[in-house]
This record gives sequence, C-alpha cells and structure tokens, in this order.
Amino acid sequence: MLRLPETHRDLLKLPFGTLYREISELLPWIEGRPIYAVGDVVTHNLVRAGIIPDIAIIDGYTMRTPCNRSPLLQARRITAKNPPGTITDELVVAIGDAIGDPPGVILVDGEEDLAVIPLVIAAPPGSAVLYGQPGEGVVLRIVDASAKREAKAILEAFVRE
Repeated sequence: MLRLPETHRDLLKLPFGTLYREISELLPWIEGRPIYAVGDVVTHNLVRAGIIPDIAIIDGYTMRTPCNRSPLLQARRITAKNPPGTITDELVVAIGDAIGDPPGVILVDGEEDLAVIPLVIAAPPGSAVLYGQPGEGVVLRIVDASAKREAKAILEAFVRE
C-alpha cells in the first residue's frame, strides 16, 4: 500500500487538469473519448447529462458523508479496499482490470479520491479522466504523455507501507 505523507498533501490541492464549474462546460472535450470518472457526484452528473462513463470509481460518499446521488450503472462490478490517504495494490489491480475490459464500476471500500493518479497512469492516451474538486467543480484531464509523467511524479512522493 502506498500512503501520501502529510508533508506532501499540497501536491493534490491544485487541480490535476482543467477545472470546470459544471459538467456541461466540458462535454465538447470528452466527445468520442473513453471516459473515466472518479467520484459519486461526478459520475452521477455525467449520467444525468446522458453520458455513461466507461469506468466509474465510486465509494458511496462525497466529502466524507454518505452520498445520496450514487449512480446506478449497469456495468460489471469490481470491489477494492482502499483506506483514506492511500493507493492500495488492490485498487491498482481493479483499475487495470476495468480498463482492460470496460465498462466497469469499481466500488471502493474506503476512499476513492487518490484513484485519479493510478487511473491516469493506466489509461490509454486520449482518454478523458474526470474527478470532483470539492467546492469548485469538476476537473478534466485528457491522458497524454505529460499527464502520465505528472501522475508518476506525484506517485513518487508516496511511501510504501
């Protein structure tokens, strides 16, 4: 299991992509791409906009409170344990499994917030990765070589436990 030390939490304060206030603003940028959503609210809002993500990573919570907008997607279910502030090997394997055989919903027992990092590393170039930036909106990162380099650089700040 990888854990992000408190001293490096600032690495995740800034959006890891382009921040949009509303899902509707980024729809033109994701058309025709594989779409990977991290978070219950982002996934719910995509579905509400008529877009079914190829992969959704959800935990049933938003900002650490139960989410009453968890999406009901008709896709293969994969479960993974991932305590808060960590990236487990189990989560990384689940992401690889889902990317290899979409569509899929990864139900996280714990917290899915940091799943964006291994998701960008594993996702094929050209994919659209979306996640919520609490209180600000939704972040869109189109996967390319630069996104993968940045994700790997963030991952280097983690320590293995």
